[in-house]
Amino acid sequence: MAETIIGAIGDLALERGGTLKAVKLAYAVEGTLTPDKSNVVLLTHGYTSSHQMMGSANSEGSWSGLVGPGRAIDTERYFVVSSNMLGSSYGSTAPMTINPETGRHYGPDFPEITVKDIVTAQKQLLESLGIHHLVSVAGPSYGGFQAFAWAGYYPDWMDAIVAAVSGPKSPGDANRDLLRARFEKDPNWNGGHYYTAGGVGATMTAIREETLRRYGAEAELAGLGDTAAIAAEITKRAQAWAGAFDAHSLMVLGRAASLLDATPLIPTFKAKVLYVLSRTDLLFPPSLAPGLMAQFAAAGVDARYFEIDSDHGHLAAGTDAAKWAPALKAFMARL
Repeated sequence: MAETIIGAIGDLALERGGTLKAVKLAYAVEGTLTPDKSNVVLLTHGYTSSHQMMGSANSEGSWSGLVGPGRAIDTERYFVVSSNMLGSSYGSTAPMTINPETGRHYGPDFPEITVKDIVTAQKQLLESLGIHHLVSVAGPSYGGFQAFAWAGYYPDWMDAIVAAVSGPKSPGDANRDLLRARFEKDPNWNGGHYYTAGGVGATMTAIREETLRRYGAEAELAGLGDTAAIAAEITKRAQAWAGAFDAHSLMVLGRAASLLDATPLIPTFKAKVLYVLSRTDLLFPPSLAPGLMAQFAAAGVDARYFEIDSDHGHLAAGTDAAKWAPALKAFMARL
């Protein structure tokens, strides 16, 4: 696992008003930065994954089969920066961070953020490292949202984007209000200040089990054999995740995703695009591709499409990486 680095990026002016003070982003790097800093690839992780996606981040987030020496995103050629999202639970400024004005966790008082804020924070991080241009922004699911946002809001910043099992807007499955109503039924909710009330781990575990099944974990784990063994592994993964991830982050990032629609920004794209979907993904089905590829063509965007022939549903970009690694490698070679 790559070392986690905490980068201080200063204050962040938020798209929907207000300023988040003294923001920090967690990130990891692999590879060697060239003297002119022209070989940088930014990795953007999924909704509940982390900046450790180059290694052993939870299964749907791991791109260990795609990033590394000699792999599709070759760390012998590229300097890869993998940033934890603003609002996430793995070291970046987030609801579980201590609010310097109150001395307690932000919790329910964390300000509303957008995907534009998330990518702007990444931009400030890169600028603090002296980086002002990217070869590519690449990521799965929510990471794809970020790639589309980067291409739309900062079109001169990158040569290409790779958006896998994703789209320019959310399918609407991460509604903060529905999540809040569910968490409020947890006996430890405490008005959202559950950090000192025992936490809401049981509710988080239940939500995670449902999510993993919806993402296609049962197909991924079919090799375990019987149904009981598969269920036990899903519960094990859900409990491990629930012990690390914060309920408020789930809601804050879900709300940010629901506000995103990068479709109107497509005519501003200057980056080449590799758009990748999974044959069995229920969240971002292949039926989305023809319409989006037509929009790219109409806008004069150089875009290519690849469909992963996988039974792993929404998890396929990571768990069936070998099936699309050649397409990714060929795309990167064009840059």
